[in-house]
Amino acid sequence: MPRQLGAGIVVTTLNKVLAIAGVVVLLGGVALGFRSVSAGGTDCGSAFRPAAGITPMACDNALNGAGTLVTIVISAGVLCLIAAAAVKVVRDKAHA
Repeated sequence: MPRQLGAGIVVTTLNKVLAIAGVVVLLGGVALGFRSVSAGGTDCGSAFRPAAGITPMACDNALNGAGTLVTIVISAGVLCLIAAAAVKVVRDKAHA
């Protein structure tokens, strides 16, 4: 195995950190999607599975907010994974 010096170690570490952070944030977003929300004491279900038999307007704001939060967190996780893949591709091209 060739010895890596200075910048190579930093890039490898950055790649691992971005990949791990991306997976953690992505899984956190999925977990948030299953978290139950309520509005005015009414259980609205979760962003992925709204409760059955509810009055739609009673939970609209709570479910919209939960859906937006889930979308933002999952998108951040995907962006971290894309960045990790880009760092790896650039590093591999530089060593080719």
